[in-house]
Amino acid sequence: MKVQSDNTRSIEVCSESNNTRTKETCKKAANAIKDTLYVLGGKWKLPILMTLAAGPQRFGELQKALESITPKVLSKELRELELNEFITRTVHPTTPVTVEYSLTTYSKSLEKVLLELRDWGMAHRRRLKESSKARRAAAGKAAEAASR
Repeated sequence: MKVQSDNTRSIEVCSESNNTRTKETCKKAANAIKDTLYVLGGKWKLPILMTLAAGPQRFGELQKALESITPKVLSKELRELELNEFITRTVHPTTPVTVEYSLTTYSKSLEKVLLELRDWGMAHRRRLKESSKARRAAAGKAAEAASR
């Protein structure tokens, strides 16, 4: 983030490599982010990818690891991730048939994004815990002062 002279904050995602920012570059940036959210959006896609980062897994293993996902939703999400080339579905000719899901080499292109999201999520959670703790402490002091 860049701090501007009027003390407002500006997010630099609209700037091109030569640091120019126009309505057109911001529109392109917004469209790119919209496309990304379309492909990766929803509650389950990123957790599925993170779960598969541990290695190939069968449907039941994924469902168990993700706990509250329904089979119908998991199936839909896996199909969409496969269509977008983030995972592969391998059918093994066993009895019964075994289906295994694994990450593709293309999914590696999400690594920086996932690491940044993870780091931001951890920092955000810490921030909320600290501010909640500070609010409770302030409320406790105010209640103590009022009771005197």
